[in-house]
Amino acid sequence: MNYLLGKQIELRAVEPEDLDTLYRWENDASLWIYGNTVAPFSRYLLKQYVETYTADITRDNQLRLIVTLKGDRKAIGIIDCFDYDATHRKAAIGLLIDPAHTRQGFGRDTLETFMKYAFDFLHLHQLYVHIPACNTASLTLFKTCGFIESGRLIDWLRLSHGYTDVLLLQKFNPENSR
Repeated sequence: MNYLLGKQIELRAVEPEDLDTLYRWENDASLWIYGNTVAPFSRYLLKQYVETYTADITRDNQLRLIVTLKGDRKAIGIIDCFDYDATHRKAAIGLLIDPAHTRQGFGRDTLETFMKYAFDFLHLHQLYVHIPACNTASLTLFKTCGFIESGRLIDWLRLSHGYTDVLLLQKFNPENSR
């Protein structure tokens, strides 16, 4: 079974040819509110990252996979698994689908494919995500994929128009949940 193959997408390791795309995504200031980025990344730092990235979740406590269309090596998105906790079998995730490819089902396919990999192959007990309350598209996507809201962080992020809450959503492995 190929855990990284979805209906429309494939997940693959970060490759050197992804440098320009990663540079564009990481330096898109409109996306910084969804993470903790406060300054642009240099091409040099990203090149070093790509060259030294091991994709070993147990060593680095994170895993970054590139989303591609089936049979195509071109990146259309990225899924990050971070804050991996081997003891408690949990990890946070983040998902980005390039704006040119949104609203075509790729986000859902990516999330469902990654959940299958995380639960069936990595044997995680749970995945969790922090989503700004104003990001209704992401909230809808994650809830559609079975994530449940389990907490709210008040005034957690500062945006241009003021502060916004962040919602904590969790998805438990159906094979070993409560």
